[in-house]
Amino acid sequence: SYITLMAAKKVIIIGAGVGGSAVAARLSQQGFDVTVVEKNSFSGGRCSLIYDEDGHRFDRGPSLYLMPKVFEETFKDLGEDIKDWLELKQCNPNYKVHFHDDEIIELSCDLAQMKTQIEKYEGAPGYSRFLDFVKESHYHYESAVNMVLRRNFESIWDLLTPSNALEGIRLHVIDKVYSRACRFFWTDRLRRAFTFQSMYMGMSPFDAPATYNLLQYTELAEGIWYPIGGFNKVVQSLEAIAKKNGAKFRYSCPVKSIDVDSPSSSKTKGVTLESGEKIEADIVVCNADLIYAYGNLLPKSPYASRLSEKNLTSSSISFYWSMKQVVPELDAHNIFLAEKYQESFDDIFKRYQLPTEPSFYVNVPSRMDPSAAPEGRDTMVVLVPVGYINPKVEQNFPEMIKTARRRILQIIEKRTGVKNFESLILRERISTPQDWQRDFNLHRGSILGLSHDILQVLWFRPSTRHQTHKNLYFVGASTQPGTGVPIVLCGAKLVGKQILGDLGMSVPDAWQLEGPRPKGSLDVVHHYSAWLGWLPVFILILAINYQLFSMLKQYI
Repeated sequence: SYITLMAAKKVIIIGAGVGGSAVAARLSQQGFDVTVVEKNSFSGGRCSLIYDEDGHRFDRGPSLYLMPKVFEETFKDLGEDIKDWLELKQCNPNYKVHFHDDEIIELSCDLAQMKTQIEKYEGAPGYSRFLDFVKESHYHYESAVNMVLRRNFESIWDLLTPSNALEGIRLHVIDKVYSRACRFFWTDRLRRAFTFQSMYMGMSPFDAPATYNLLQYTELAEGIWYPIGGFNKVVQSLEAIAKKNGAKFRYSCPVKSIDVDSPSSSKTKGVTLESGEKIEADIVVCNADLIYAYGNLLPKSPYASRLSEKNLTSSSISFYWSMKQVVPELDAHNIFLAEKYQESFDDIFKRYQLPTEPSFYVNVPSRMDPSAAPEGRDTMVVLVPVGYINPKVEQNFPEMIKTARRRILQIIEKRTGVKNFESLILRERISTPQDWQRDFNLHRGSILGLSHDILQVLWFRPSTRHQTHKNLYFVGASTQPGTGVPIVLCGAKLVGKQILGDLGMSVPDAWQLEGPRPKGSLDVVHHYSAWLGWLPVFILILAINYQLFSMLKQYI
């Protein structure tokens, strides 16, 4: 069998993040001898957890569980039911958006609630335009999933096809998220409420292609969820499944280099650890930050130099607060938007600074999961987007941290009405751009890797397979298909299929997509033919013509 044939194939995976753990689970399922080496003493990378001595638990990075079907698909491919591994709770409302004038909008999956929210500011016509927005973003979402997330653009000819060109027009790739939103929302308030989501990808809504309004769609149509126990539960589950299939995970094992036969070509032989230990392998999959890997783990090359100068996503200053008490004025997810909306993004992406008035996100995991904090207290994470580390620009990060802390405390107090908010903080930890760079080797502290500009997606984005070093593959935020936990899970599937294909193995039937299965005659799909809708019109026209002909005939 293929599994017996591949049993001797050794795979080294660098990094126990989401992508590395998912690839480990997929390849070990297919009989590969998989070893994961991780620089830190814990799993998950940016999806790791922080604990304090009192029992407060923080998600260090992601806290919005979006695109749930992608997670379900990953576990199904592995022969598992996600419900056996994760307990998910849906957020309702999705989050509260706080504005500078103390107005609050609650965004929800409930259409009745959304109708009330939209009509409050734009009346009944506004709700009609909102439904048009949902329709367009639905198309963007479904098309992008099929066109981008399920395809590996290995050649430029995979991209340059008439159908892709037509689809690019339908996806509004030339337009921007904010300008596109202006077609559907006619007040600045709603335009802001439905565009800040581009920051999930570390991009300004004034720069991000309009295609990415699909992010708003998945929130509205599929909801925002939270895994009980923290986001790291996803990684823990994938690791457990991989171990069940024989994979090994080695922690506190930083990699010094990826070993190749020669700097310019030939085969990948394995890795050398910082300890000096060499591990031979038939296949190496790199889940380390891609720019870091090309610049530090592989022989120097012009491509590595070009990569280091590509457009990056933002960084962040993140505060982790152990609170003395519950703060009921804050929900699980809270967005605070700056009055000078566009200027705040320009400060981040054009001037690489902390905005004069920052927009920021406050997550209270204990609102969804009581185990995230001791009884009677809250756990709180505040993420303040800032420019990534740019050596060409003067940046005073210690001063930025002080300023950010002072301003967010002022804003929270003003907009929630909580007095002396700072006095409620029992303990504080901070992650800075330098921390993201040091702890996870993130190039220049960019928390989401390469940006998703139109010339940094699809074939233009770094490939999942190295162009010259055979048997070397990449998975993670900066390679195809892109950044974000569900997107990286899709990338792990693409890499798994690519490795199997390169070895002449067939993709397991379990990994194939299935459409809905009819349970009975009532579930059979009957496609509606559009021309049938015009049939009454044609009959009416014929009847009118016949009547006119009859009338004219009387006078002839």
